[in-house]
Amino acid sequence: MKTFLVLGSHGQIGSHLTSFLREAGHNVLEFDIMDSETQDLRISNNKLLIEYVQQSDFVFFLAFDVGGAKYLSRYQDTYNFIQNNILIMANTFEILRKNGSKFMFASSQMAEMSRSSYGLCKVLGEKYTEALGGINIRLWNVYGDEKASEKSHALTDFIVKARDEGVIKMLTDGSEERQFLHADDCCECMLLLSDKYDLLDRQQNYHISSFEWVSIGGLASKVAENFKDVKVVASTATDTVHAGHRVEPSDYILNYWQPKISLDRGVRDIILKMGELINV
Repeated sequence: MKTFLVLGSHGQIGSHLTSFLREAGHNVLEFDIMDSETQDLRISNNKLLIEYVQQSDFVFFLAFDVGGAKYLSRYQDTYNFIQNNILIMANTFEILRKNGSKFMFASSQMAEMSRSSYGLCKVLGEKYTEALGGINIRLWNVYGDEKASEKSHALTDFIVKARDEGVIKMLTDGSEERQFLHADDCCECMLLLSDKYDLLDRQQNYHISSFEWVSIGGLASKVAENFKDVKVVASTATDTVHAGHRVEPSDYILNYWQPKISLDRGVRDIILKMGELINV
């Protein structure tokens, strides 16, 4: 049994990871500002964070000021968004450095998009990680059950619209394509990589994805199929977050791991799980 520290344990991925690790028999320390203001990673020399890091065998650095496309389109170029993420990284990486911790930093496929402030912040996080000998992973649109909010992602928003309005009104024309990965598949891969930490080639890219492209319109249709008489209505707007930029993930990770959950199954799974939260 290992002791894992999950930074951002209340986030969409972090909440799944904490449950996954405990089910695998490990001890998990959670750290998230949603629990307490004392768990704010923007605080310099955070005493509680130092204590937790010292108690941990491995740290999953998932915490970030981030959300779905509607959140990023509104906030990623604001001062507060950029400053929040800079402070989170500077303070956290310094504590990891002083402790000599083994850790994994969760980056994004948007790290390839230089026009994106979010992507640039993730690139900076990758550079910190490389300098400290940690492992970078790039996550591709991981989805799981989450509460609808300003930060929620497309799948959650589509489910809520199908239930409450009987129609899924998209924010764009739906032509933009993404690769969607179920949170359970993602957690399995992250645990596997943590186990192989000392053996992993730091020169390789560890992209965790489904490796299947699906349009946002296609995702909306998959959601609609699970409800009665729900229509999908496209907007005339185009995607401003990725702005048509498309990056192919490195498939090196497939030497270690394969995704198991299809998008059709995953969408149905999330709808059923979210029923406990939003009465779908």
